[in-house]
Amino acid sequence: MDGGTPMAPSPNLALAWVVASMGRTTMKPMEAAFFDLDKTIVSRSSSLALSRPLYRAGMVSRGQLLRGAYAQLVYLLVGADEQKMERLKEGLLQLTQGWDRGQIERLVEEVMLDVIDPYVYQEALDLIALHRSEGRRIYIVSSSPEEVVRPLARHFGVSGVIATRAQVGTDNRYTGELEFYAYGEQKAEAMRALGQRVGLDLEHSYAYSDSITDLPMLEAVGNPVAVNADKDLRKVAEEREWEVRDFRSPVRLRTRIASAVPAPRPSFVAATVGVAAVAAVLVWVALRSRTERRPS
Repeated sequence: MDGGTPMAPSPNLALAWVVASMGRTTMKPMEAAFFDLDKTIVSRSSSLALSRPLYRAGMVSRGQLLRGAYAQLVYLLVGADEQKMERLKEGLLQLTQGWDRGQIERLVEEVMLDVIDPYVYQEALDLIALHRSEGRRIYIVSSSPEEVVRPLARHFGVSGVIATRAQVGTDNRYTGELEFYAYGEQKAEAMRALGQRVGLDLEHSYAYSDSITDLPMLEAVGNPVAVNADKDLRKVAEEREWEVRDFRSPVRLRTRIASAVPAPRPSFVAATVGVAAVAAVLVWVALRSRTERRPS
């Protein structure tokens, strides 16, 4: 046998080699595109937009409704920095303590499309459709409540969401505590954990946001994009030569859903997280009350 013609491999061994080779060449991680929600997909605050439906449901007073309109204007003009976000979060938790989660979920499901239509950016829907056509999974990453983000995400047909989640007691009422706050570095940590769990290639994935507070989220992927960026984020993006986009074309969501977004998938990823489903407008009431009670 020495010096003779090499033995041909057995058919079974050859087949095993082919299968193994195919596995090595085709089993690559999935890419994804992560989108912030407010001022990135929609042109207003998704939570503050609920102030009028809450008023009609008898859950918000007329004064609170007017303060909500003012809060929306401030948000659109100057956004929310880290200090404002922290104050909003704490006030939100205090105001929602004891609220029934089921009642809020039903209200949000019924009115969310109405209050967001026509504030969805056409450019965002086009990007979502583009990434999906190129085989990427789509995720919404937002500090807004799960109960606000999740209904919208279903209409966009995305793979899942990362949002803030409030603690709910055995009576299905909010306790006033958080289980997870999707903000700053916590967003990036949740994205990395999701990537490990479902096999995402973050190095070749994309992330879109408007705020400097989302810098960790943008840094977590290989293709960060600043959208409608605030002054600080635009400066960082230009220094690092990141892509910068400006969305200027809100459209009616119902009009675009039928043509740009497929029917939502039946399953939602376990990474879905969220907070008490209440409009952040209520926080302004608490903050205003505290201010008025302070001695001048």
